[in-house]
Amino acid sequence: RICFLANHDPPLIDLSNIQYIVVDEADKLFEESKNSFRDQLDSIMNACTNPCKVVAFFSATVTKEVTTWASENMPNRVRFSVGVANMAVDLVEQELLFVGSESGKLLAFREMVHKGLTPPVLVFVQSKDRAQQLFTELIYDGLNVDVIHADRSQKERDNVVRSFREGKIWILICTELMSRGIDFKGVNLVVNYDFPPSTISYVHRIGRTGRAGRRGKAVTYFTKDDTINLRCIAQLIKQSGGTVPEYMLKLRKSSKRERKKLEQKAPKRAAIRTMPTFQMQERAKKEKLIARSKAKKMGKGREQNGHGTNGQAKSQKRKKVK
Repeated sequence: RICFLANHDPPLIDLSNIQYIVVDEADKLFEESKNSFRDQLDSIMNACTNPCKVVAFFSATVTKEVTTWASENMPNRVRFSVGVANMAVDLVEQELLFVGSESGKLLAFREMVHKGLTPPVLVFVQSKDRAQQLFTELIYDGLNVDVIHADRSQKERDNVVRSFREGKIWILICTELMSRGIDFKGVNLVVNYDFPPSTISYVHRIGRTGRAGRRGKAVTYFTKDDTINLRCIAQLIKQSGGTVPEYMLKLRKSSKRERKKLEQKAPKRAAIRTMPTFQMQERAKKEKLIARSKAKKMGKGREQNGHGTNGQAKSQKRKKVK
């Protein structure tokens, strides 16, 4: 919107007196899938002609794309780092848990709940469909859980966030979008139900806990299908002061191409459910039959009450005969 206003002929906004330009979550905005934003930022920078302007980039992780752009466009830059770059804080206890299969994830989470969880808890999955599937399973367990994803209205999402902050919701299931931008105070546990697509994603996800000096815990489930980034994340945990099995550090190093492919497209996973497929199909058939039966009854009711078009036609015909 700013670009549209600034590039309009004549310009609909004057940016010549802007003193500060702040870019938050810089690494996310400079991802390859967001190439257009680089051009937009160039356009905004050119419109901000104040020679004394200050440009500030903020991010929990620093990527090559951000560093390259900054070196080309910010000649007098100064870099500040709090702690080690691209590293999780030492306040977060990190654990990698092998669960065998997709069904093993659900069993592991239910066992974790059975042993006792200290809310609030954030649970990350790779897609909105899987978020809804997990919610459907957990809500029938009687857990105080909710879900937030793009298919929910803005009002619903705002209500969920508010309820989570107020402690009305203990477990919040979310997608990658919730790993940035929204600050929840006092999150005690982060569960990576689906393995993060990159080390950058991992750092941002577990960064939802261990904030403002408080300690937290992050548990990451993995299966044999998640080995591409397992070695990288295991190394990151070790560098953060955590402990990992030695075999993880000896795994084959994945290629840049493999990691990039994983970032762009999440792996295909089995649906989250405990009900066998044939039972799911039977339940779907019953639901369709019930829906048809209800629709048929409603249709008959309208005809009997003379609300349908046929009823109205018959009524008019009787009047004409009389």
